[in-house]
Amino acid sequence: MAKKGLFVWLFSSLTFLSLIHLIEATYVLVFNGEIRLFQLYPFINEKLQTNITPITYFLITAVATFILWGITCAIAFENPVETFLNKILSDAKTQTAVEAQLLEEKSEILDAMNETIESNNMILSQVKDLVYNVRTEVKEVQPIKEYLEKMKSELNSLKRELKKLEKKVKSSIICPTCGKPLLPEFKVCPYCGENISLLPETVVALKEYK
Repeated sequence: MAKKGLFVWLFSSLTFLSLIHLIEATYVLVFNGEIRLFQLYPFINEKLQTNITPITYFLITAVATFILWGITCAIAFENPVETFLNKILSDAKTQTAVEAQLLEEKSEILDAMNETIESNNMILSQVKDLVYNVRTEVKEVQPIKEYLEKMKSELNSLKRELKKLEKKVKSSIICPTCGKPLLPEFKVCPYCGENISLLPETVVALKEYK
């Protein structure tokens, strides 16, 4: 506050001095009087009297008066509290702008994350469809597997039957008429029609025949 008072006093004094010169310049310009205030400056009085015309004197003093008066008013009416509040408001606006920029950047990051999540959801949906298709194909393959197992079981039964037939063939007999091998349960030769049951003594076992 002391500095402010000092500046107000200084510039108000200069404004007052300039105003006095302006009044004199107006008097000299209107009434063609003599410039007397230059005598206050003895070192430059002669130069000022020689080089400055009344119109120039009037213009210089008018401009100087208005400038000094404006500076004095600006200093006098400056409110430190208002300046402090304006500074706080300016800082708050700056901080708000920074926060808004940060929020915008975070919003962009969230948008990118949302896009990534949507992309992952699409991929998961595709994987789910793929798994469903695989399960469907597995269900379609299951009857084939059962059919193959059934075929395998039938083949095993056929193998067993073949083994039985082999055993029967090994224990078969020979027809004495045509010499063809016959099964023991045959009573008539299927090749020559000989009645085997009537000729038991002539029937020879296959092993003995060999």
